[in-house]
Amino acid sequence: MSTPPNEHDLHAYVDGRLDAASRADMEAWLSRHPERLVEIQAWQRDAQQLRAALAGESLAPPSELDPARVRGALARRRSARYAMAAAVLLSIGVGGLGGWQAREWSQPAAPPALASAAPMADAIQAHRLFAVRHDLQPDRVAADLQPWLEANFRQPMKLPDLSGSGFRQVGGRLLATDQGAAALIVYEDAAGNAISFYIRPPGPHRYLLPRGDRRDGDLLAQYWSRGGYNYAMVSGSDDGSTRVVKRALQAI
Repeated sequence: MSTPPNEHDLHAYVDGRLDAASRADMEAWLSRHPERLVEIQAWQRDAQQLRAALAGESLAPPSELDPARVRGALARRRSARYAMAAAVLLSIGVGGLGGWQAREWSQPAAPPALASAAPMADAIQAHRLFAVRHDLQPDRVAADLQPWLEANFRQPMKLPDLSGSGFRQVGGRLLATDQGAAALIVYEDAAGNAISFYIRPPGPHRYLLPRGDRRDGDLLAQYWSRGGYNYAMVSGSDDGSTRVVKRALQAI
């Protein structure tokens, strides 16, 4: 590989969509660029966590991530305790808000194994799967998705209004975790930059993390908890959308 791979090639490698020759070229290139190899390995870990969260042995195409299919697969595996792995992985992927959230829940100390893992990995990978590729295949398309969100979640928070920064809601998609339904709502601006809003129930034992953010390659996830749900907003880390999210979260 004489030229650096583009983002499409990198995502295709992570998803296992390269042919044998292209994959060999990519691996040779990554061996010469260890800083990108570390980044790609982080993407692969996120993909594995999302696979576990959706109870699939391999990463399914978007059409196979239908909530009914996923919930059915989870139910079939529950008797064998297979979903326990997803529960452990996703219990570490929950955001938490600090002082005021402590008034809502009595929060036990998380075990070291949970506290040390990267939070909201499923939100980041869902953003890569649907928002970055502009392949949401939404369950609902509307100018205002708040009623749809309220129909699927009990008293969710109000969706941030990003219209002042040029971002509009383009659609919402239901996903599933072992703890219950999750949803991804995607915003886009005229240039095609995407911001996603992710809501999911907390993991087992309602373990929460302090409010915070984490960078993963070219993405930044900013996460928190409120009213019984964990939330994240994911954006590109270098396209200006991060500042849009930070301003929106200041009003929450």
